[in-house]
Amino acid sequence: MQNTSFSTQKMIYKNFDEAADNILKMMSGQLDINTLFIAKNDRCNNKIMKVLNKNDVLLEEGGTLPFEQTFCKLSVDHGSKTLMIPDITLSDLTRDMVVTKNLGGGSFIGIPIYYEDGENYGTLCGLDNRPHNFREDVIELFETMGSLLTYVLELDDAYQQIRSLSVPLIPITKGVAALTIIGNVNEQRADTIISLALEKSQDLALDYLIIDLSGIEKINEVVSYSLLKIVNLLQLIGVTPILTGITPDVAIKAIGIGFETDDILIQSNLEQALKKIGFTLHKNDVRG
Repeated sequence: MQNTSFSTQKMIYKNFDEAADNILKMMSGQLDINTLFIAKNDRCNNKIMKVLNKNDVLLEEGGTLPFEQTFCKLSVDHGSKTLMIPDITLSDLTRDMVVTKNLGGGSFIGIPIYYEDGENYGTLCGLDNRPHNFREDVIELFETMGSLLTYVLELDDAYQQIRSLSVPLIPITKGVAALTIIGNVNEQRADTIISLALEKSQDLALDYLIIDLSGIEKINEVVSYSLLKIVNLLQLIGVTPILTGITPDVAIKAIGIGFETDDILIQSNLEQALKKIGFTLHKNDVRG
């Protein structure tokens, strides 16, 4: 086996998918194992999320099996330590499994990946159609990478929560939601707003998305371009955007930098926007 020394100093990832890809590539370069993969399970099904095969294609990304019929379940049942099976045809755990018969023989190594609260995400595993005697440095590498993936999972989850909170999209009624943009908008935040607006519009099957601009501190070319992009993309997926909260100051600046509003629905506030699409707000007369 090759030297398994490595450095984690440059392991900076944007999200869990990127981390998973890079970790499998790094491990594959260090280990003499045909297939490395990351699987996710919900205790019913086991899905291969990422896989890297060297010579023989033993697994394919997206493949799914009942959780109970997988080596991954054995790894999860084994606990937080690495499960090693040098020869799957000799082990009491694996020799009678359908997976073993399909492979015809080989070896398996795996360690669970956990969320910070202890809930299991899935497993980081190695699979080969040849027997292996796993050395201590291989075990250490799997445990280190399993811990790293747990850490990245938490960062990814925290980022997604912050991302959603930074662009609050509120469902109002079936087919209608409001998106409030507050504060300064730089290029990175603009991309986040566009991405979430499209994702949520499709997830909620929106007909209308009311975009409130009253909280924008200043309008510049980035904001102007982003608003036009949101409007155009929403229209392409069949969602009608309605802009509200455009103050006189913002309107003057928008016109000054060439923001075109001819084909965009604009209303003064949320109530007017809802009236425009056929909704009326009524106040209940509540008496004590």
